[in-house]
Amino acid sequence: MDANRLKGSHFPKYIVLQAVYWYLRYSLSYRDIEELMQERGVEVDHATIQRWVVKYTPMIESNFRKKKQPVGKSWRMDETYIKIKGAWYYLYRAVDKDGNTIDFLLTEKRDTKAAKRFLIKAIENNGLPEKITIDKSGANKAAIEEYNEENNTSIEIRQIKFLNNIVEQDHRGIKRITKHMLGFKSFDSASGTLNGIEMVRMIKKGQFNTKGNSHQNPAEIFYSLAP
Repeated sequence: MDANRLKGSHFPKYIVLQAVYWYLRYSLSYRDIEELMQERGVEVDHATIQRWVVKYTPMIESNFRKKKQPVGKSWRMDETYIKIKGAWYYLYRAVDKDGNTIDFLLTEKRDTKAAKRFLIKAIENNGLPEKITIDKSGANKAAIEEYNEENNTSIEIRQIKFLNNIVEQDHRGIKRITKHMLGFKSFDSASGTLNGIEMVRMIKKGQFNTKGNSHQNPAEIFYSLAP
């Protein structure tokens, strides 16, 4: 395969990656990026850019996960709303006390079962926390209690709203990017795109282990993760 092209694309690799990065990093629609590309002499349809995001983002995120920096043991857990085809879904998220992103999960429902699914995913990817701060959500509290009972663990639960402001404020970074996306058309495309947005935010937060390449800016790190 041509090293200057991504598999399945007729466009140069740097063009594809730049379009995907812009979409995941900035408050832009696919048509905005189509226009920006045209200004740079690249004729590409917004539907093609959408296919690039859906196809290549999971590959890049998979490579990012392999070198994600460890997070702290004190977590803040919460959920926010995401609209898909006119209906509200729920994005479970957690950050540590320093604001580093721990994990995230898009779900159809907001209940104990969904919260527990998120908790299991976060622990499998990041290890067991010592404590988790939540708001007054009974579902989140029940999910942690069930996990403790089933796994013989002793995660401390703190229901202190002002301590959870860190994760609530962090939601705004996701909302800022998604508000100009004109709505997601399917659960799968929403989930994949949100994974990419979260990944780019983690890169910007410095959560990628550069191993001596600390001079790289976020965009360069993103491009380096392409297959």
